[in-house]
Amino acid sequence: MADQAPSIDAEIQALKDEFAFLGDWTERYQYIMDMGKQMPAFPSEKQDEAHKFHGCQSQVWFDYEWDGDRLELRGTSDAMIVNGLIALLFRVYAGRTADEILATDGSFIDELGLSSHLSANRATGLSNMIEKIRQLAAERAAA
Repeated sequence: MADQAPSIDAEIQALKDEFAFLGDWTERYQYIMDMGKQMPAFPSEKQDEAHKFHGCQSQVWFDYEWDGDRLELRGTSDAMIVNGLIALLFRVYAGRTADEILATDGSFIDELGLSSHLSANRATGLSNMIEKIRQLAAERAAA
């Protein structure tokens, strides 16, 4: 049997610890961008209008599927920082059940300090992505 992934709460705490370890926001931004560089490549054939995520300042493409009861997420952006923010969200939400996702709102973004260190447009885009992920979970839970 495969190792169980850490809980969402444990993953969020790990992110908080990692952010606290980094000295300043320049280092934190670099860390976020590095997370984005480590994401699996998003297929170029899916970088189309059907997979485009509207509600972000940058171009973002997003795809998902349910693997049994777990939500698998894929995405990319043309902006390095946004790609890193996508990776951060996927670290928290990917591979989770609908109930786990619905039990976790986006307040961890504030707890990480991101809300006050992103432009208003980027913060709104991040919030919109969280809402989309939670909407997918709500639809699945209602099915």
